[in-house]
Amino acid sequence: MSVDRVLVSLVLPVYNEAEVLEQTHARLRAVIDPLPERFLIYYVDDGSQDETPHILRRLAQEDPRIRILTLSRNFGHQAALTAGLDHAEGEIVISLDADGQHPPELIPEMIALIRQGYDIVQTQRVDVEQPLSFKRWSSALFYRLINVLSGTPILPGAADFRALSRQAVEALKSMPEYHRFLRGMVAWIGYRTVILPYRPQERLAGRSKYSLRKMLRLALDAIFSFSLAPLYLGLSLGIVLLFLALLEMIYVLSFWISGNTSRLAPGWSSLMFVILIVGGMLMVLLSFIGLYVGYIFQEVKRRPVYLLRKDTE
Repeated sequence: MSVDRVLVSLVLPVYNEAEVLEQTHARLRAVIDPLPERFLIYYVDDGSQDETPHILRRLAQEDPRIRILTLSRNFGHQAALTAGLDHAEGEIVISLDADGQHPPELIPEMIALIRQGYDIVQTQRVDVEQPLSFKRWSSALFYRLINVLSGTPILPGAADFRALSRQAVEALKSMPEYHRFLRGMVAWIGYRTVILPYRPQERLAGRSKYSLRKMLRLALDAIFSFSLAPLYLGLSLGIVLLFLALLEMIYVLSFWISGNTSRLAPGWSSLMFVILIVGGMLMVLLSFIGLYVGYIFQEVKRRPVYLLRKDTE
């Protein structure tokens, strides 16, 4: 890559970030303006309902490098990232959040690592000094669970703050699935990867847009998109129940063979207990199957991951 000809695209999903956009863009400019590469900045408006669209238009008038992608509604963070990756030009594409927690000061180092031959520069959040919170605890549990269930190892603390070569971007664009978990998809493509640790910074303003419901939805997308373990769990439970049923049959037959059938007391309570256990396990297994069928149903409809309301350059 010739330094003066390299085009780098920055992709920033935004949703109701009017309080931080001007600070974020000023911070970005302070980092990229001295660099020799050429830059395009893609702000993906994920259906914002505050002043975000007006601020983006004003920033675009001041900085010709800005490209605005406006989604028709709020499709979610992963869909907004996908829209940015689909439209991003250049040999290097860097995605980061607009809330200030992903430090743009790492951009020069990320570009340098791509130049060394890596296709993926994956950042890893390091926040050991921060107090234990529900979000940290649940995040650690999620990564442990997904790495046990999935055949695709996903780096704990991985963020959607990463740099991709054009080859890696094209690989992601060739994966059109509706339920998207980009951290898993990036790990799955398997190109040459380097890990870049970073310490998350405080949000410039506002609060996180990832509610508990959205985090649970993302976790389900990750588990059911990258693992068949829930189905194997149901199969294993079925085998255990069959084995217990065989033992019960041998136990009952032993009374008939020995002629001690009088000792067989009516077992209403134990029978109900077994029925409830079996029924509960069947319901869990059917729920797993139903979720997979639902995912298949949404995939075969071939609906787009996102829709653009406006594409302003």
